[in-house]
Amino acid sequence: MAVKVGITGGIGSGKSTVCRVFSCLGAPVYYADERARWLIEHDPQIREQILTLLGPEAYTGEGKYNTRFVSARVFGDKSLLDRLNAIVHPRVREDTQQWAAENQHYPVIVKEAAIMKKGADLDYIVSVISPESVRIKRVLARDPKRSREQVEAIIASQEPEAYFREIADFVVENREDILLIPQVLDIYQKLVSASQTSGIR
Repeated sequence: MAVKVGITGGIGSGKSTVCRVFSCLGAPVYYADERARWLIEHDPQIREQILTLLGPEAYTGEGKYNTRFVSARVFGDKSLLDRLNAIVHPRVREDTQQWAAENQHYPVIVKEAAIMKKGADLDYIVSVISPESVRIKRVLARDPKRSREQVEAIIASQEPEAYFREIADFVVENREDILLIPQVLDIYQKLVSASQTSGIR
């Protein structure tokens, strides 16, 4: 039976990079944010609820999710963000469970998500930690449409570094002075071992 691993961290921490390393090692990866976006654009019930919550500007004329508009509305307004998450997260959870059931033949399966809680249908959590200044630089480089102020507002709305360290069974330090791949390889080997025995705690 597969060991279910969550990979989390704040925006720009390098979660996707760590997931790509896991993928190269043979672990299937469920990208919760990407899948959530697909569901937001294709699930009629979710679309209706988001339109009711945020109005018609939440989607473009082509029916695409208007990320820039939604981000500007919800980040900085925790109540609105919580209501949006309450629409999307339960459906993503169902989708994740179905995906996990279909991939039980792998020793390790990975779910990547920015929001994660201890014991949320996961056996282990890997937190990716990176300095805030580096995170801001990465996000601005990959998404030049965002302003620095918007990125800072997103970071402020997310859990602090201390939270990610607290919930983690493993921590990946994604800093320029520490090599990333050896850390991930060591964690992966321990997880494979856990899938073959009673665990590593």
